[in-house]
Amino acid sequence: MGGPAEPEISVAVRNFAAESPGDWRHILDQARAADAAGIDRIFVVDHLVFGRDLSAYGQPAAGGVTGGMQPTGPDGDWLEPLTALAAMAAVTTRVKLATNVLVAPLRPAVLLAKTAATIDVLSHGRLELGVGVGWQEAEYRAVGVPFAERGRVLDETLAACRALWTTDEVSMSGRGFELDAVHMRPKPTGPGGVPVWLGGRAIPAVARRLATYGAGWIPWGVKTGDLAAALDAMRPLVERHGRDFATVRISAALPTVVADGTLDLRRVLADVPRLRALGVSDFRTLARLPRAEAAARDLLDELNGRFREAVAA
Repeated sequence: MGGPAEPEISVAVRNFAAESPGDWRHILDQARAADAAGIDRIFVVDHLVFGRDLSAYGQPAAGGVTGGMQPTGPDGDWLEPLTALAAMAAVTTRVKLATNVLVAPLRPAVLLAKTAATIDVLSHGRLELGVGVGWQEAEYRAVGVPFAERGRVLDETLAACRALWTTDEVSMSGRGFELDAVHMRPKPTGPGGVPVWLGGRAIPAVARRLATYGAGWIPWGVKTGDLAAALDAMRPLVERHGRDFATVRISAALPTVVADGTLDLRRVLADVPRLRALGVSDFRTLARLPRAEAAARDLLDELNGRFREAVAA
């Protein structure tokens, strides 16, 4: 279910744009570049629809982050993440494919389990699902799921996915599904099913899900300078459920620092040794990649090389 791991570098492939790029196949070029450069993981993000009011993204009580702003307006382009990862799986061979994060309660539990298992087996076990509850009520209304019940729906979705991935015959029920001695195959390649990472803050509900289902934790809205405090807050919450927190992999978001129009990798990676000492094993960057495959490969080669030097320091 997780545990001590070698440090990994993860790179965002932006499956969204404030204005349509016209042709979206550059994300496949970027995925190929990451695969060839030795990047450990690429990830995409999730939204199905937007309402007009995006202010909840900056409100922690709604699931947002203080001061946060959506990277596009409600009329931005957003590719569906699992579909995008399936396309990336077809043009890569080794890089892990992840969501950061998938708003899992927006999807029917059985369909999510089947879709994830399909991508997993076609990619030879490279899929990782980062999941969370999101922040936008309009998105929940659009798919007919009560926003106030999003936590319970996520719990039931994770339970159904785990059962369908690991059990031959499943009987259970939840919101939107009734499983009466059903079978689902093929199973994912790993014995525990598709690895699940939990996105969220250091609060009891996230800790309970992490203790039960999580290969790793994606701290939501936590700046690198505040990560030590967040880990100290999460550790006892997870261990209260009988899970050794040392078996939980930890993700951290690296800052994007641009100087004179160029990504300043020295400053981007400056905090890696300190974060590694805190137990972080997955270092994620949202830095914008060049669209052309050759240029993306050059940047990612340098990023990967400098990252390996930083973790060895």
